[in-house]
Amino acid sequence: MSYENYISQYENGVGHDEYRYKIAKSIELLKNPDAYMQNKNANSMAYKKISDLIFYMQEHIEQFPKFKAFLWTLESRDMKGKYFGVVPEEELKEQAKLINLFLNLLYWKEKEHFKIHK
Repeated sequence: MSYENYISQYENGVGHDEYRYKIAKSIELLKNPDAYMQNKNANSMAYKKISDLIFYMQEHIEQFPKFKAFLWTLESRDMKGKYFGVVPEEELKEQAKLINLFLNLLYWKEKEHFKIHK
C-alpha cells in the first residue's frame, strides 16, 4: 500500500475528520521536496511540524531501524530535522509508526519484485 492509496481510502469514504487521515496528511511534505522548500522559506507551521517529525525520527532511530536510510534520503534533499516543539509527542509517535509501516511495505514490495521465480 502506498501513501497515495492510504490517503485515498479516507478521501473516498471514511472522511477527512478521521484521526488516521489527519496523521497521514501531516506527513505529505516528506514526499514533495519542492513544497517542503517553499514551506521552509516561508517558515510555515507545516514546515515546523515536519521539522519536529524529522527531529523525532532522528532521536528514535534505534526503535525504527528503517529510518536510517530514509533520513539519509531526506537529508540528501536538504530536508532536515529541527525541534520547534509544535507537535505533541503522541502525534509524532503515531506519524513515525505510519512512516515505518510504509517503509516496511516498501521493503516487502521490493523483495517480491526481485524474487527469482523457478
